[in-house]
Amino acid sequence: MSALEIKNLNKVYSNKFAALKGIDLNVNQGDFFALLGPNGAGKSTTIGIVCGLVNKTSGTVKVFGHDIDTDNDAAKACIGIVPQELNFSQFETCLRIVLNQGGYYGYSRASLVSRCDELLKKLDLFSYANRPSRILSGGMKRRLMIARALIHSPDLL
Repeated sequence: MSALEIKNLNKVYSNKFAALKGIDLNVNQGDFFALLGPNGAGKSTTIGIVCGLVNKTSGTVKVFGHDIDTDNDAAKACIGIVPQELNFSQFETCLRIVLNQGGYYGYSRASLVSRCDELLKKLDLFSYANRPSRILSGGMKRRLMIARALIHSPDLL
C-alpha cells in the first residue's frame, strides 16, 4: 500500500496563479522521502493540501488509502506534521504541549501520560517536561515539535 499517493494535483489561486500543475507522487509505506525545490516550487502548497490546510483545485490525494476528499478524518489521523515555524505557547510546559496535542486525537489525558514520558525521554526532553517551553534552546524546541507530531503514533510524519 502507498503511504502517500498524489495524482494530477493542481492548485490555482483566486488571482489565477497556478501553484501546482499536475503533480504526481507515490511514496511507498516505509520509504523516507523529501520534497526539494526552489522557492515557489509548490512544496508547502503540496504539504498543505495533504494535511488539509489548503484546498486543492483538482486531483486526488490519498494517505494510506484514505482519500482526503471522502475520508478526510481518517487521512488526517495518519499524519503527524512538524511545521517550519514554532507554533506552540512558549508559556506552556513541554508536557502540557504534548498532552494537549494528543487530546486533539481523542486520547484521554490518563492514556497519554506514559506516551508523553516515552517521547520526551527519547527526544532528550524529559528533564524539561514540567518547565515552560520558552527556556528551551532552538534545537530543543524543534525536538518538542517532533514529540508533539508523534504523540498519536502517525503512520506518516
